[in-house]
Amino acid sequence: MAEKPSYFITTPIYYVNAAPHLGTAYCTILTDVQARFRRAMGYDVKFLTGMDEHGQKVAEAAEEHEMSPQQWCDTQVPLFKDLWGRLEISNDDFIRTTEPRQRHAVQYLWERMRESGYLYKGSYDGWYCVPEETYFTETQVEKADKGRERPGAHLCPDCGRPLERVREESWFFKLSAFQDRLLALYDEHPDFVQPDFRMNEVRSFVAGGLQDLSVSRTTFDWGIPVPFDEGHVTYVWFDALLNYMTAVGYGADDEAARAEFARRWPAQCHVVGKDIIRFHCVIWPAMLMAIGADLPDHVFAHGFLTVKNSETGYAEKMSKSRGNAIAPAEVIDLLGVEGYRYYFMCDVSHGEDSAISFERMEQVYNADLANSWGNLVSRALNMSAKYFDGKTPTLADGWEWRPGVLHDLAQGICERYAARMEKMDYVGAKDVVMELVHAANHFIEDSAPWAVAKDPARAGELTDIISSLLESIRICAHLLAPFMPTSSAEVLARMSLSNEAEVDDLAAACAWGGLAGGVAVTKGDALFPRLDSGR
Repeated sequence: MAEKPSYFITTPIYYVNAAPHLGTAYCTILTDVQARFRRAMGYDVKFLTGMDEHGQKVAEAAEEHEMSPQQWCDTQVPLFKDLWGRLEISNDDFIRTTEPRQRHAVQYLWERMRESGYLYKGSYDGWYCVPEETYFTETQVEKADKGRERPGAHLCPDCGRPLERVREESWFFKLSAFQDRLLALYDEHPDFVQPDFRMNEVRSFVAGGLQDLSVSRTTFDWGIPVPFDEGHVTYVWFDALLNYMTAVGYGADDEAARAEFARRWPAQCHVVGKDIIRFHCVIWPAMLMAIGADLPDHVFAHGFLTVKNSETGYAEKMSKSRGNAIAPAEVIDLLGVEGYRYYFMCDVSHGEDSAISFERMEQVYNADLANSWGNLVSRALNMSAKYFDGKTPTLADGWEWRPGVLHDLAQGICERYAARMEKMDYVGAKDVVMELVHAANHFIEDSAPWAVAKDPARAGELTDIISSLLESIRICAHLLAPFMPTSSAEVLARMSLSNEAEVDDLAAACAWGGLAGGVAVTKGDALFPRLDSGR
């Protein structure tokens, strides 16, 4: 049997200075759906997430809470792990930058960087944003301040918060030496940055000129020490970005780790927020070029979640100060975990910013899950149980070849769906599935099985109707599984198909004709009870 191809996908590692919020959960589910889809398509998936625990702002947060930095990190990590478990995140690894494997890999990187000739020692005198962990030139700061009509305010060009003046000895990475190679990368691999329109932002930034990057700090000590220069610790991004390679064995000494690295690297996809696209699409590939390592295939940058103001209708940035911040627990309480996952994956355009609201959540849940998908499952399984003695119909030989409305629509459905999933066009993939769901609901009304059941002479016709409905449901359950794994497994179980809950050949699983005939059907409770929250 041929070895499954590797598919390595990552989230960014999240800062421990605050509890997980809607945005971090969104990014993580976005990655989880792709990981689940790729497993179903026959890949040997490694799905990595984790925590970024070093840096000045982590040290400051720990001090505010009267803890050591490590103690502070240890209190925050369970918040993320617990939420990921609740949201059905299927990660294979969870890395923390305070782990010994990361310290070893980062110090190994320092040695390789020194050998590369792209490091030099100097002094840094410039502006630094602690919340963003980002350096800015005088020109960048002046331009941003003038754009805000606040010249001389020294505010972060990205987040608008006050900058700190940093003067310290530092090691520098010759990022400027990679401008032409990065531009060539973007030309040769135009899909390196996804969605496509994000490439323009990256290309423009690089074409505007690159400054060498300060990659060590001496004004605090919460970081991985530079192995050849006492008193210097690693700049947080030089540490954090390496986690992707650390998790697959970079720099490790044992043979198994080297084999893992050879198999897993380069990663197929880094999923990140648009705010850190420059680190992943400029600094990270330059670092890899410097040490002669392969580059990841793709970086997918998603947009931000905003909140739709119910009074003005305008989208607003989510923040505690505005009083419009939404916690993951609030959405779970309203929609349940499966509804939560469905809404954020299937009603949000992942490349761009998207405005969300509780009203819209409830509308999507009721329309798609309660009234369409859940209703279809309930009606079809109830009729099968009622008309066929608690079982699925006994299927005649060759039934799967008979043309029909649902049979015909299901032809090629996996290919249409996969083409969208591979681009992380989850809304488009959902539309492919819901087309069959809606067609099946219309088919019930058009075929009127309750009337057909009254005529014994039409028993064969009734069998065809119910089996077509159940087969459509079976296929849709497979296609919805990356979004809603628990409810999809429940649907299959109700048709005595629990053995199909996890597949590694999705196209074969979605081929028309896989329904089991004459097996028990469980009606069960409503999968998605209709909501009426009064919002």
